[in-house]
Amino acid sequence: MNIQTFQNSMFELIVRTSSDLPKDVRRAVLKAYEKEIAGTRSAMGLSTINTNIQMAETLNQPICQDTGMPTFKICTPVGANQLELEKAIERAIADATKLGKLRSNSVDSINGKNSGDNLGPGTPVIKFKQWEKDYIEVRLLLKGGGCENKNIQYSLPCEIEGLGQAGRDLDGIRKCMIHSVYQAQGHGCSAGFIGVGIGGDRSSGYELAKDQLFRSLEDVNPVDDLAMIEAYVMENANKLGIGTMGFGGESTLLGCKIGVANRLPASFFVSVAYNCWAFRRTGVKVEASTGEIKEWLYNDGDKVEQKNPDIPNMFEKEFSPPEKEIILKAPISEEQIRSLKVGDVVRINGRIYTGRDAVHKHLHTTGQCPIDLNGQIIYHCGPVMLEDSEGKWHVKAAGPTTSGREEPYQGDVMKKFGIRAVIGKGGMGSNTLKALGEHGGVYLNAIGGAAQYYAECVKSVDGVDFLNFGVPEAMWHLSVDGFTAVVTMDSHGNSLHAEVDQSSFEKLKQFAEKVF
Repeated sequence: MNIQTFQNSMFELIVRTSSDLPKDVRRAVLKAYEKEIAGTRSAMGLSTINTNIQMAETLNQPICQDTGMPTFKICTPVGANQLELEKAIERAIADATKLGKLRSNSVDSINGKNSGDNLGPGTPVIKFKQWEKDYIEVRLLLKGGGCENKNIQYSLPCEIEGLGQAGRDLDGIRKCMIHSVYQAQGHGCSAGFIGVGIGGDRSSGYELAKDQLFRSLEDVNPVDDLAMIEAYVMENANKLGIGTMGFGGESTLLGCKIGVANRLPASFFVSVAYNCWAFRRTGVKVEASTGEIKEWLYNDGDKVEQKNPDIPNMFEKEFSPPEKEIILKAPISEEQIRSLKVGDVVRINGRIYTGRDAVHKHLHTTGQCPIDLNGQIIYHCGPVMLEDSEGKWHVKAAGPTTSGREEPYQGDVMKKFGIRAVIGKGGMGSNTLKALGEHGGVYLNAIGGAAQYYAECVKSVDGVDFLNFGVPEAMWHLSVDGFTAVVTMDSHGNSLHAEVDQSSFEKLKQFAEKVF
């Protein structure tokens, strides 16, 4: 094999996985949109998602700014040099990161330093398996941190909130799966997908669950009992009413796949791998003798020489804009903030500043910031950035990150620095909600994963602070135009996230009675 050719094939696989959702995922998003009521927040969210999918493919740029943990599953013929293949994949990962197709996402767990190239101990994840076929099969999953954090594992028997006791039987498994969707809420960028592993030990159970995410969404489980549970969960999890981004709505779960393994007599684990709507997984068949791609997987049998044709855009129900368009431009007054209510759709023009975990921790612990944040807007975002030969930075992808991680800091930071608005996804907790009321602040929910949609709103990069924290964690000064978000927490004690959580919990209780 020509290893350079194989490396080029892996680079092509990485770029396509990052920028072009496979057809089965697109069809699932389309079905979800068709269920939504025209003019609702969830319909608007899915419309934005569809626009972002099309933009990412057209621009050949990341669908979502969060590279996640690149996970490769590789089947090789007997005799293939797996050491050389692994090195070629790592070089392809580094090249894709350098060109902005992936965000630098590999961080030292002890000192927090970003490697800058997505390489390091344990990253990327590469798993080999030998088989007797004469070609190499490579499948790649890019699963972001927001949805990774909503993975969950149950040890049966156990007591599950709202559902009662889950035993070591099919009905107990059913309860775990319904609850796994409920607990994700909007934090994992719903509507989403779940892969479920029944059995194994704690580590192999999670691996089995993630393996299910490599299946086609449209296959049928060969185990009748599992096919029955998959169908049941697909129908009933959507009755929870969580909806896109946790806005409420008809579509919460887009796919459900289950695998099973033997277990120890003392252990019965149900492991769930949750994946966001930006379900980035693709695969290829590679000629073992040359390293060239001969066929793409998940795309209805497209051969390498054929372009993946667009799925017709059937999103005809447009979001009805509010009667009054609300424009925010910093510095924002307390009076303007207190006039906003949950459900308002705002458009932001002018300056915003990005700030994630490292920035918030710094502001909270030191009380110092190199810029005046009074009346300003903080965006929970770790963008993909590229620096050109003249030292000018450009935004390549800029969707929101999960806001819940900033809950220990956000309220105090807003009050201490005078911040009036925070943009993120998934909402925040009671401490932040209290601070919004005391200080006069607002939380704005952007559409998770819509990295190209929001990158298009960025008109210039005007500066950067804390670059020593790494590119994703730095504070970028961005000028935006037409940046759209929904007020989901206001200064009057209202939280759409708390409302949907409570409403979905009440609906969860209907699934407590035994079914199987």
